[in-house]
Amino acid sequence: MKVLVIDDELGLRHTLSLILATEQLEVETATNGRAGLEAARTTLPNLILCDVRMPEMDGFSFLDEYRASGGEALVIMMSAYGDDEAAVEAIRRGAYDFIAKPFRADQVTLVLRKAIERERLRQQVARLSGELLALRAPDGVVGRSPQIQNILKLAAKVARHPSTVLVTGESGTGKELIARMVHGASPRAEAPFVPVNCGAIPEALLESELFGHVRGAFTGASSERRGLFEEANGGTLFLDEIGELPPPLQVKLLRALQEGEVRAVGGDVSRPVDVRVVTATSRDLDAEVAAGRFRSDLYYRVNVVRIHISPLRERLEDVPELVHHFVDLFNQRLGLAVAGVSPAAMRHLIEYPWPGNVRELENAIERALVLAEGRAIEVEDLPAAVRAPADPSAVPSHMDLSVKRQTEALERSLIKDALDRTGGNRTRAAKLLDLSHRALLYKIRDYQLG
Repeated sequence: MKVLVIDDELGLRHTLSLILATEQLEVETATNGRAGLEAARTTLPNLILCDVRMPEMDGFSFLDEYRASGGEALVIMMSAYGDDEAAVEAIRRGAYDFIAKPFRADQVTLVLRKAIERERLRQQVARLSGELLALRAPDGVVGRSPQIQNILKLAAKVARHPSTVLVTGESGTGKELIARMVHGASPRAEAPFVPVNCGAIPEALLESELFGHVRGAFTGASSERRGLFEEANGGTLFLDEIGELPPPLQVKLLRALQEGEVRAVGGDVSRPVDVRVVTATSRDLDAEVAAGRFRSDLYYRVNVVRIHISPLRERLEDVPELVHHFVDLFNQRLGLAVAGVSPAAMRHLIEYPWPGNVRELENAIERALVLAEGRAIEVEDLPAAVRAPADPSAVPSHMDLSVKRQTEALERSLIKDALDRTGGNRTRAAKLLDLSHRALLYKIRDYQLG
């Protein structure tokens, strides 16, 4: 266990180092609060002993900045000017305990042992909470593959901290489920979780949706309205498809994240908000930044912790568990009593590449349950694409087996068919394809369909 000692007196640093060494503790030292902040950032101590009066940055200022930066170590304040008021002030600012100088070695040892036991209990609770969260696999996050288990562990770990999270993955992989999981395991779990799809709201209305507007700010603004940032105050705001956020709003979002305050459209006063932001995208934000379509400063702000969800085709071992999960879900929702899936049907489900990921699998199981006439889902109940030959020997040897190229070809074909059906009406085609209008425009450009 690591202990950081912050004091401007060389003799005291040496004395405390000797005392701590007898307790089998790893010791780092710093000469003032400013140096202590840097040492805490690089060494990540479990306990901190900090003097109150020091040059350059005093102990209380250190404590304030350390806690504001998310530091979680137990801090014990020390002072030769000890009195009850100083002790109360130290505890009020977030210190674990207060020691008055001069002190005996046994006094320090007693306080340290109590702090070490508390820290060990905290770590044990955090570890058990993470394990319980992973075992529960909440909110429909189902799977036993190493990819999913790693995601569950990472989500449980990051949930305890206020850092921004970026969830990446193809459409249909369950990015919002992971965002809800992070919120549900966080200290903000009892506060609102507010989701918004940045690609589903017209650009002209998006600023008002996020930040609110005052009366008369624009035509139709007949009354003041709070934005989603304020709706999520104290909780979590989930910005889905952040890669589709228009450049002007990227600037305003960056300001809101940096300053912790928002200004309504048409307003002249900024209001503070306490919001944990989780974002998600199916786009390659690194490529978007390189192309100049996404601000690099905003990218670094939202990409503090990244959780990537692999496409279902890369973890087909999760398919059986997902299938059973959706069978149970839709039996209950639709009032059915289908017992399960036949071995032949399951073989097709496992061998299909699922270009639409978990969302496509969910839709396929709901359809199959509705069509099933027996006690189990059979091959004939599955969608035509899934019923394709499951025997690898039935696949022509000359067929292109690249999942990426086949998926792109299927997507291009679906978009072309939707445009044909709607007479080229892109808004209606986007609805048929379950895409945002902006996402469809990008894909039409990428596939050179318009």
